[in-house]
Amino acid sequence: MKTVNVQELKQLIDEKQDFQLIDVREPFENDLCSLNGVLIPMAEILARLDEINTDKKVIIHCRSGMRSANVISYLEQNHGYSNLFNLTGGILAWSAEIDPSMPSY
Repeated sequence: MKTVNVQELKQLIDEKQDFQLIDVREPFENDLCSLNGVLIPMAEILARLDEINTDKKVIIHCRSGMRSANVISYLEQNHGYSNLFNLTGGILAWSAEIDPSMPSY
């Protein structure tokens, strides 16, 4: 599985690179803190496959990196995606390393 860390994600954001950021957490988690990605809760992934880009880098994140890793594994094995990257450490790593003002939960 391909990964990016929070420093790499911040660089992509700062450089205004063309990529898609998907948050697979639940809406209540997104309400607590957000990286401003597209919210597609894990349970809705299959119903919303058409919202996941296939022609550019897609970074998928969750709270710690476990749910997003499971989603990526499933999509790669069952739907042929090859452009997905897991955010190592998830939003907890972002809060710890990039933006300490972001609430962690």
